[in-house]
Amino acid sequence: MVRDALVAAHGWGVDDIEIVTVRTTGDRVQDRALAEIGGKALWTKELDRALLDHEIDCAVHSMKDVETVRPDSIAIAAVLPRADVRDRLIGAESIDALREGAVLGTSSPRRAAQMKRLRPDLEIVLFRGNIDTRLTKLAAGEADATLLAAAGLERLERPDIGTAIAIEELLPAPAQGIVGIEARASDADVMALLAAIDDVRTHACLRAERGLLATLRADCHSPVGALATIEGAILTLSAELLSEDGAHHVHAQQAGAPDDPELPRAVAFDLLDRAPEPVRRLFAA
Repeated sequence: MVRDALVAAHGWGVDDIEIVTVRTTGDRVQDRALAEIGGKALWTKELDRALLDHEIDCAVHSMKDVETVRPDSIAIAAVLPRADVRDRLIGAESIDALREGAVLGTSSPRRAAQMKRLRPDLEIVLFRGNIDTRLTKLAAGEADATLLAAAGLERLERPDIGTAIAIEELLPAPAQGIVGIEARASDADVMALLAAIDDVRTHACLRAERGLLATLRADCHSPVGALATIEGAILTLSAELLSEDGAHHVHAQQAGAPDDPELPRAVAFDLLDRAPEPVRRLFAA
């Protein structure tokens, strides 16, 4: 997708861009939750090394898997237009249709907490791996249902799998559905080339959602949902924090200018000010 966008923007040929596949620790280790083995850096450290060693000129990420605090030497140069932000439920037609005491497979603290909030009777088991791995586990009866990002399914041309869950029921992970491209901050030529494919509105939403995470000092342990949207000249940021068991919850929403760095901070502090203690203690802001 990034290659094709660059080809279209600059009039290059497809062969002018080399795609280098980097297998990360997050890809290799599938039997433990990310929080137990190093967090989101497991998706980025190998790519960061390749970038800083000049083996590659830019790195492509699913931005919801990129840690909030990044090295100063690396910059988010561009993002593609945002895809569907929703989660899709696989194994049942709706959350209500899940049987009493159903087993839900997920590795996401956010999804686990949100689902337990809606259905306290559910049992949560660890599901990691790519889409096919998770679907195979589901077919083998390791769980009754699982949740996958609609954007990932669409990018792999499998948009009909499962049922999309409204954001009013499951607020997505910050940056869900956003593909980002990082480059060396000092490489002005590459930064300029990538700027040509940057989706400005999506980038503004990404900054707001990541700004919220930074203020909360949230990490991969943190059950937090967030979504920024833009209509006209107004950006609206909605966010929620949950306790790990979903029993406690707080939601906030504010609107302002898309480039206002204080907006995500205001939402974060509003959440923390009103959060029940079991929620507040999960965040270090």
